[in-house]
Amino acid sequence: RAVWTWEKESYAMLEDVNAADDAIDFLRSKNIRTVYLYADAFQGRILIESRPELYRQLVRRLHREGLHAYALLGSAYLNTEEYVLPERRQAALAMFQRVLTYNTLVNPDERFDGANLDIEPHILAQWPEQKNQLLAQFLALGQAFMQLKKASGQSLLVGPAIPFWLDGIALEWNGRNKPVSEHVIDIYDYVALMDYRDHAGGGDGIIAHAKDEMAYAGRHSRKVVIGVEVTPNELLKVSFNHLTEPDMERELALTEKAFQGQQAFAGFAIHHYRGYRVWLERERPQD
Repeated sequence: RAVWTWEKESYAMLEDVNAADDAIDFLRSKNIRTVYLYADAFQGRILIESRPELYRQLVRRLHREGLHAYALLGSAYLNTEEYVLPERRQAALAMFQRVLTYNTLVNPDERFDGANLDIEPHILAQWPEQKNQLLAQFLALGQAFMQLKKASGQSLLVGPAIPFWLDGIALEWNGRNKPVSEHVIDIYDYVALMDYRDHAGGGDGIIAHAKDEMAYAGRHSRKVVIGVEVTPNELLKVSFNHLTEPDMERELALTEKAFQGQQAFAGFAIHHYRGYRVWLERERPQD
């Protein structure tokens, strides 16, 4: 299991050893083995650049505790949905290059194991009118990220968070017409599928929404991490927030049973660290 850990919580873990201690205890208690640790600008600071020793200490500690660390890149704070636009391309590449540079300068046990990219063009105001153009730019940006990785000679696993419904949009790109999700899987090492539903079965369930991506990724030696939501959402079916932890564990077990024989299945990612803790705290009986 993995967990997305956003700006405030990641920076707290980096700068406060007590916050890191508390987070690691929690993650281990929930069998979470991969932290998507935010590694870009927040409140005017870019700690991976200005204070790399903080990342070195925390990543080394996570590894010592048996956890993996992925650099989480992209955020609402920075409006990174705009990174697909030509005028923001250099900012996007610089964001990823900082992680690659960091990895080259630190000891092996201090390196990121991977990167998770959160760049969601469907949030843009122009999405309804320019969907295909924006998706093509999203794919081209992904290709550019992977070219940077290749040029660096590094082996970290790189993948984006993508909505499950991209498999319903066909796009002509690089001379091939097929679902956008398949183009994305072709480009990256893995995808984190934002499969935000509160039930495993049925036509609108987690399993149904992931099966095409899982099958395609399996045929092309890629991995799929299934993302689930626990923070509040106006649409109840999108999140487990209105349910209990046992409810979520039951549905994830059903999902795992459905995909456990498929080589592409790489577990689950929970969105997100703070929201997960708030939700569980709400469930805990009060003294």
